[in-house]
Amino acid sequence: MKRILIIEDDQVIVEVEKDYLEASGYQVEFASSGELGLKKALEEEYDLIILDLMLPHTDGFEICRQVRIKKNIPILMVSAKKEEIDKIRGLGLGADDYMTKPFSVGELVARVKAHLARYDRLMTDNQVKQMDEVKIRGIRIDKLSRKVYINETEVPFTSKEFDLLLFLTIHPNRVFRKDELFERIWGLDSMGDNATVTVFIGKLREKIETDPSKPQYIETIWGVGYRFNV
Repeated sequence: MKRILIIEDDQVIVEVEKDYLEASGYQVEFASSGELGLKKALEEEYDLIILDLMLPHTDGFEICRQVRIKKNIPILMVSAKKEEIDKIRGLGLGADDYMTKPFSVGELVARVKAHLARYDRLMTDNQVKQMDEVKIRGIRIDKLSRKVYINETEVPFTSKEFDLLLFLTIHPNRVFRKDELFERIWGLDSMGDNATVTVFIGKLREKIETDPSKPQYIETIWGVGYRFNV
């Protein structure tokens, strides 16, 4: 049975969400403060976290940041704050989704199911990381020879282009900020170097996309970064 953690300080909301989720077959636990929620999230094993943004002691942004450092489980952020900057910040910190209150509990359950299903697929995909090849929708990456094949035709990649493509493909459906990508691939202080990532994303699109102006693989999440879609 899938375990879900609700971190929410409104007891009425917790009870409603808990009832609906348990009726859908999930085991649900909750924490009413940010401090307790963070402790439970880091020390126990859950399959998904529903995280309120405004919490006593430790807010949802900080919880999301700390959990994402150690765990890759889905985080569904909810908030009464409607400003786009909050959504951008939450997604940038690693949240998988952002819902604005008030919302239908039925919609919440539907999104929970969708994220859990996608996470299960990702766990299967992660097994590919241990293999010598990565295969995604017409792209085949040979890790040992460092060669890339698009529809079985070899396409030349520079060293950094290869590293960036490989990193994105073994972390599918996850949004990465430009500074994160620069640090992971170039291993340097990313300040002032975001343009480098933009240029290299453009080069990758030219090589793997049928129409670089309408990318199907590497999606731009405006105001946040990039995501490789599988």
